[in-house]
Amino acid sequence: MARRTKKVSSVGRFGPRYGVKIRRRILEVETVRKAAHPCPRCQAINVRRVGSGIWRCRKCGLTFAGGAYRPIVTTSVKREVPIAAVVAEAEKPEKPAKAEKKPLGAP
Repeated sequence: MARRTKKVSSVGRFGPRYGVKIRRRILEVETVRKAAHPCPRCQAINVRRVGSGIWRCRKCGLTFAGGAYRPIVTTSVKREVPIAAVVAEAEKPEKPAKAEKKPLGAP
């Protein structure tokens, strides 16, 4: 029986160059980039990449900036966490202010 060739998808254009690991990483990035993602406004899975960092929902027409290969970048989510903590602190009741200390020798 003849051996079949491996299916390499879009990274087959590189042939044997650059090594297997790099080609697999490129394949992973390209599949994420080409996939449909959920819209932040209407939650439909219709967001497609228009350009580098530009994403558009095909249902509601929302165009927004995101990551180059993913519409929502994990580092931006990490940045939002401290903001939520600041809002939570602002909602807490304030402690009563302490009496001011008088300098030594003052009447």
